[in-house]
Amino acid sequence: MRHKIRIHYDNKRGFHNPVLWMWVGDGTSLERELIPTGKDDFGVYFDIAFNRSSFNFKFKDGRGEKVDWEEKTLDRYYYAGLGKEVWAMSDRHNLYSVLPASPLGTVKDYYRKIKSLIPNQNFYLPETDVSGLNMPSMLGANLLTDGSIVFGLFHPRAARVYLCGNFNDWQCPGHSCPQEEEFIEMGLYRGYYFQPNIWLVRLTPPQDLSTLEYKFFLQGGAVENERYVTDPYTRAFSNDFKHKNSVVVDPTRFKWTDSFWKTPQVKDLILYELNVYGFTDNDPAIPEEGQGTFKGIIQRIREGYFNRLGVTAIALMPVTEAPVKGGLGYEPCTFMSVEKDFGTPDDFRDMVNTAHEHGLAIIVDKVFNHTSNDFNPLWNLIDDGSKDGGFYFSGATMWGNKVATGKEEVDNMLIDSCKLFIREYHVDGFRFDATHSYFLNHRLLHRIAHEIKDKGFKPDAILIAENLPNERDLNLEGYNGYAQWSDIFHDKIKALLREGEFEGVDNSVNNLGTIIYFSKDDFAAHTNNVVNYCESHDENSVQYEVATGGQHLQDSWIKDRKARLGLMTTMASLGQPMIYMGQEYGIERERNRIDVNWPRYSEGVSRFYTWAQGIINLRQKLEAMKLSGFNPMEEGKFSWVLGPWMEERRGGKHRVIGWRAEEKGEREEKLLIMLNFEGFEARVDLQIEVPGRWVRLADINHVYNGRQNPKDLRERESIVITDRGLVTSFTLPPYSGFIYQHYPLELN
Repeated sequence: MRHKIRIHYDNKRGFHNPVLWMWVGDGTSLERELIPTGKDDFGVYFDIAFNRSSFNFKFKDGRGEKVDWEEKTLDRYYYAGLGKEVWAMSDRHNLYSVLPASPLGTVKDYYRKIKSLIPNQNFYLPETDVSGLNMPSMLGANLLTDGSIVFGLFHPRAARVYLCGNFNDWQCPGHSCPQEEEFIEMGLYRGYYFQPNIWLVRLTPPQDLSTLEYKFFLQGGAVENERYVTDPYTRAFSNDFKHKNSVVVDPTRFKWTDSFWKTPQVKDLILYELNVYGFTDNDPAIPEEGQGTFKGIIQRIREGYFNRLGVTAIALMPVTEAPVKGGLGYEPCTFMSVEKDFGTPDDFRDMVNTAHEHGLAIIVDKVFNHTSNDFNPLWNLIDDGSKDGGFYFSGATMWGNKVATGKEEVDNMLIDSCKLFIREYHVDGFRFDATHSYFLNHRLLHRIAHEIKDKGFKPDAILIAENLPNERDLNLEGYNGYAQWSDIFHDKIKALLREGEFEGVDNSVNNLGTIIYFSKDDFAAHTNNVVNYCESHDENSVQYEVATGGQHLQDSWIKDRKARLGLMTTMASLGQPMIYMGQEYGIERERNRIDVNWPRYSEGVSRFYTWAQGIINLRQKLEAMKLSGFNPMEEGKFSWVLGPWMEERRGGKHRVIGWRAEEKGEREEKLLIMLNFEGFEARVDLQIEVPGRWVRLADINHVYNGRQNPKDLRERESIVITDRGLVTSFTLPPYSGFIYQHYPLELN
């Protein structure tokens, strides 16, 4: 059967004698050279009569082999499903079954026409352009003050793009009964790099916004010749799990009451990591409709749970749409959306607003290293000739498709996601998942810091990276750099507590001072660069991990004591402390468990909780427990009292450490902190240097939160230091910790 095909070529390479070279890739030697049949407004065209339904072809300048050829990356493949007429462009391998659109202008021109209609509060119109040309992309579905909506899609390879939805009966060229008069074609505009790559259309919907659903329809430029596309910038998805349509969200409708709020300084952070679903799921104290949702957390905030505990920031595990309900959330579908199983975007706003009203910062986990393999709107969305997913991907991780971070157009989208969550949801900052340079290009993280903090979008934004193992380049200038989950702190603490090796780290005396002093001699430049933790969603709880250390550690008393020692070390060490939900009860559980059996635990009856609450509140109230700076030791705010590197009577060669911390500000404080990780008592000499009464604030069993009046302090167990500044034979019991505060001797 003979096939008659017309191939159009724009010839923008300027070939003087354009020739189409065609071949069959089935092992035969069938090859042909064709000269143009004619010219049209697009360029030149070639009429072919061929007895094959598919073939490969490319273009060159003149006959023979010793001429100027197109690159191999521009080899094209025709198959009969494309139709009898196709269009080819000289800068891409893609073939189109429709005439590609011509650009109508620039996005800057378009932006100027709508600028006066952009809401001026609690609304983010995507604007990031890290290429430096300041092209406002306007991507997504953006509601303007006159009720119209600007829809935008980045796609540098499509021939035509249509908007469709329930407002026009989903009419587009892909409809089963197409009605061309109902089509809404989008215009192509010059955007990033001043290239034609952004499609825009403005529409005033004929229906209530709350019922509006939409998608885009592509002709060409994706792996499939034609396909429906979920908006990568969608703020939310519909409840239709089959079609996964995008919905339009009005971010300005919510009435905020947090204008007074100021994001806390990094040194004041006490982080509480939680999973929205797991935190209140099956909690009988929460109405069933609120369990596992933003509303459940709102109730907990209003009841004062976090304030009583003493934490200052809620670190939310991912809240963007993921395909699995009840999972960890680390399988994002898109980056702007809010997980509908957790609630509506306004529910999320209400949670943030309520947190701020109660003095709590909100930090959101962003997963920019990979996407879901299940429902993934970005997969093969743009066929740029690369393998495995196309434009937005660059290989794979052990969790899913690796996002092509470091590519400017991709970074634009991810930075826009951060800006949108700041502007429309008032979040205080972000924790970025698995940011080691093996998984994520650090160029993105540097751009995020520059775009958000340096350029004034939110100068006090909190930026935290799970950069394991830790790398120094994220410190930036130290004080303004990323806080990193400290792999060094966590692994060493786990090795010490389980009394054996943990992921290659031993439980020797080595590096004990490093983890206490904000890992400064390893990766950190400033205390702001460190988040210390001994539990997280991704790690076994201390009690569970201790039990893996051997039969001698199975005793519940030992596990409880070590869980307390781990938490005290986390709260007392320099850097920012973090706990994982349920850690305040000393829960024994495996990693990646997000459920807390709340009926089993109670603030009023759990001794562990009472102690943990006390130690966390000490961290919040005492400035000397949260020293900040490049080197507090040089400033005279920190000095070692005990350590394995000292002489034997001062902890030498043992897993014993102690230090004196001093805050010299308006509220002068002096603390003495001592920790013993050994399974035997250690008798040490304390050269404290500062005369006075050192009153015990906390030990491994109790935290003394009574009124700090002279009578209380005189009756409290204390160490009296005379002018010699020396205490001999102080006993540190096995697995113990102490916090003392200095008061003048006049208390006698």
